[in-house]
Amino acid sequence: MSHLTHAALMDRTYRHQRRIYDLTRAWFLLGRDHLITDLNVPAGGRVLEIACGTGRNLDHIARRYPDCDIYGLDISEQMLESARAKLGMRAALVQGDACAFDAQFSFGVAQFDRIVLSYSLSMIPDWRAALVQAMRHLAPGGSLHIVDFGAQDHLPRFVSVTLNAWLARFHVTPRLELQAELNRMTKNSSMTLDMQHLYRSYAQYAVISSTGPIPAIRPKSGF
Repeated sequence: MSHLTHAALMDRTYRHQRRIYDLTRAWFLLGRDHLITDLNVPAGGRVLEIACGTGRNLDHIARRYPDCDIYGLDISEQMLESARAKLGMRAALVQGDACAFDAQFSFGVAQFDRIVLSYSLSMIPDWRAALVQAMRHLAPGGSLHIVDFGAQDHLPRFVSVTLNAWLARFHVTPRLELQAELNRMTKNSSMTLDMQHLYRSYAQYAVISSTGPIPAIRPKSGF
């Protein structure tokens, strides 16, 4: 799917939903606050959220870590309207594709101390390319934090079936290969992976930490 096609799809999906998004998603986008608490942003650190949506997470990050600089990228101008209204001058926000963006061009900043992907990989068709882009923009010593839907294999079957049927209406597909892909991407590199499965595998949470220069990474072919 092309950038323009996916952008148009997201704008159509959230043109009206964005106005109630934060209220209606609070009960099932579990693990976001766990991620924010775990960020431990250093004073003066730079935080980028890729696919920042309405800016809900960035708002919480800015409040918890007031000494950091906040940046947000999203493919949907509709969602960015909500983010700009919420964040004002506290964050630099730009429209862009998670799979192909140049932060130096967009923000004047090439690398970030913390990068966040929160319930976004499940909505990005070429999610592996989005992971590569995130890692390319990670500063040495920085960390990439990911939370998204998990396998849900420890939940009652009717719960997971109902949830996934509802998610499909919003073009959401849990990335069950995420852990295997992250293991592949961090193997034999200066990056370490910490993976957790939260809330009886409802959500998966990963932290990729850099201990040196970021190696060249290529996504595995296929979505």
